[in-house]
Amino acid sequence: MNESKKDVRKIQPLVMKQLQSVFQKNRVAHAYLFEGEKGTGKVAVMRAFVKLLLCEQPVENVSCETCRGCRRFESGNHPNFIQIEPDGQDIKKDQMLQLIFEMNKTGLEAGRKIYVLHRSDRLNTSAANTLLKFLEEPQGLITAILLTDKPYAVISTIRSRSQIISFAPIPYEERVKTLIGEGLTASMASTVSMLTNDLEDSFRMAKDEQFAQVRKTVLKLVEAAETNVHETMLILHEELLPLLKEKEQTEQALDLLLFAYRDLVTVKANSNTSYTYPDFLVFYQRRALHCTFEQLSHKIEAILKAKQQLHSNMNRTLLMEQLMLNMQGGFSFV
Repeated sequence: MNESKKDVRKIQPLVMKQLQSVFQKNRVAHAYLFEGEKGTGKVAVMRAFVKLLLCEQPVENVSCETCRGCRRFESGNHPNFIQIEPDGQDIKKDQMLQLIFEMNKTGLEAGRKIYVLHRSDRLNTSAANTLLKFLEEPQGLITAILLTDKPYAVISTIRSRSQIISFAPIPYEERVKTLIGEGLTASMASTVSMLTNDLEDSFRMAKDEQFAQVRKTVLKLVEAAETNVHETMLILHEELLPLLKEKEQTEQALDLLLFAYRDLVTVKANSNTSYTYPDFLVFYQRRALHCTFEQLSHKIEAILKAKQQLHSNMNRTLLMEQLMLNMQGGFSFV
C-alpha cells in the first residue's frame, strides 16, 4: 500500500503542518519522538519528513520527488539516512555504537544526517544510555527520529531530550476514503476499517481471500438467522466452521457478526452512523420492520457472551451452535 505525499498530509494534517513549519523556519530539532497508536501513519509521515530534509529542491515545503536526494531516498540508497530496527526483542548497545560510528564517518555527504529508530520503546538499558550521550552531544547536523506505539515505555530522559510529535487516531471516514483510493470497494473498506485502525492491516485483511469468504458467509448466516432458522445450522456447519481453524479466526467472525447486528440497530434507529456492511443495507431496511430493539439487544448480548466464552477455551463448535440457539431465544432447530 503506497501513500502519496497528498495522502500523508490528509491522514495527519496537523502533524505535517507542524513539521513543514519547522522546516520552513529552519528550526529542525536534533531529536523527535513520533508517538501514537499503531496505524496512525507514523512511518508514512517520517518518510515524507526525511525526504523533505534530504531534498535538494523543495517546493513550498514539500519534497520535489525528482532531485538526486529524493531519488536516492526512494531507492533506499541515501548514505545520510540510517534506520534501526530491534535485533530480536531489543535494540541493543552494539547497534547504537554502530549507528554512532556511521553517523560520525567523514565519508558521508555534506548536509543533514538522519537516523530513525523504529519501536524505540524496545531500547534496552545499555542501548538507551549510549543513545542518550549521543543525543546530548550530536556531532554536526544530525536529526534523530524515534518512533513508538508505546510512549509510556520510552525512558523519561530520552523523552525529555526529544521534541514530542503526537499522532492522533485517523478518523474512520478518512481511513475508508484512503482504502477506496487504493482500489478497495466501499463495502470492503468500510468493513475492515471497523475491525482495525491500522491502514496497512486493513489493506492486508481486505486482500485476504479467506477473510473475504468469512465476511460473505457471516452475512449469509445473518440472513438465514433472521429469515430461515432451519438453514442457519447448515450454513454454520458446512460453510462457516470449516473456515475457522484458529481461535483468532473465530473471534474475528464473532466481531463481524456483532457489527452486522450493530448495523441493523443503526438502520432501525434511523441513525447516521457509518455502516460496517453498506452493501447489506437493503436487507437491513427490510428486516428492521420485523424486529424490535429488545430482540436485537438479545442477539447482541448473546454474541458478546460467546466472545467471553471463547476466551475461557470453550469448544468452538459447541460455542457457535449454542450462539445460534441463543440468538433464536433457545428455539430448537429440529
